Amino acid sequence: MQYGINSYLNEANMHYSKLGSSDLLVSRVCLGSMTWGMQNDQWQADEQIDAALAQGINFIDTAEMYAVPPTPETYGATETIIGNWLAKNQQKRSKIVIATKIAGPGLPWVRNGGPITGKAVEAAVDASLARLQTDYIDLYQLHWPNRTSSHFGKHWPNQVQFSDADTQENIASMLDILQGLDRCVRAGKIRHCGLSDDSPWGLNTFLRLSEQYDLPAMVSIQNEFNLLHSKDWPHLIENCIHEKVAYLPWSPLAAGVLSGKYIDGARPHGSRWSISNQASLFRDTPMTNDAVKQYMHVAQKHNVTVAQLALAWCNQIDGVTSTIIGATNLKQLEENIDAFDLVLNEEMIQDVTSVLKQFPSTF
Repeated sequence: MQYGINSYLNEANMHYSKLGSSDLLVSRVCLGSMTWGMQNDQWQADEQIDAALAQGINFIDTAEMYAVPPTPETYGATETIIGNWLAKNQQKRSKIVIATKIAGPGLPWVRNGGPITGKAVEAAVDASLARLQTDYIDLYQLHWPNRTSSHFGKHWPNQVQFSDADTQENIASMLDILQGLDRCVRAGKIRHCGLSDDSPWGLNTFLRLSEQYDLPAMVSIQNEFNLLHSKDWPHLIENCIHEKVAYLPWSPLAAGVLSGKYIDGARPHGSRWSISNQASLFRDTPMTNDAVKQYMHVAQKHNVTVAQLALAWCNQIDGVTSTIIGATNLKQLEENIDAFDLVLNEEMIQDVTSVLKQFPSTF
């Protein structure tokens, strides 16, 4: 089996970074895909993939759970769409880094809502490979940990009692998962492993177990990170830098909030908030509204869009390897990609930081 992306790296003006401790080079922009199969059809997804590759993007992120919002009817739809594209473009497979994820507990239509286990990993990998119509996955990630009934973004202090958890039971579960991942790596089905929506304790425990038992190490973690939700800095991001783990922000525009399109209750037709209530994860609050207005003033002052400001800021954070972006149309995608050519100068950073100090996290 031949792997290789180096031949693709110089075809466009795109910067690349090493994916943690792996041997993979990934574009600083990662193409997210969770709208494919809900807000976007096959033709539109194909258009986005082709446009992204033309700009030098070689990194695509998906999940077995997608499309979003997750439903039994859309489960696996996004991987299937990507697989259809891959089937028509087999010659490009070795130039693309495909990342997908196994869903954690809590979705009744996925393994009856049960936890991730080593055996579940093996079965889920096989199912993803079939949908993706490929014989290997470059980066296989745990979408959220077993330690809660859903990922941490849906919980608040006093709703989860970490001290009540059986630490040894958690560690045994994590070891079992790593052993399942190891079997997949040895079989050539996956190349590298990563985390999503996890914590410093989770990351460090997986790394310790990998070293102790000679199992695959987690090379990346993707968490929600943006101007409205910057909680991973400094604690997790510092951890990632020193442990050589790639940090991959998802939702750098806070589900579109940082585009400014939802200001003062606006709900543009076809937007995510117009078709589904996402408030449980992306809080629609007066504080968020006020923060976005201030970021819009900063963007106007410097003659950029607020979306470009938010994406460029994310890209310049020390420790960020690749930022996961998504779009529902080609115009949005092109604007988002262009943002990564923007370098914030000292004045722009100071202006952004002054707002960030007022609103360190609005949700």
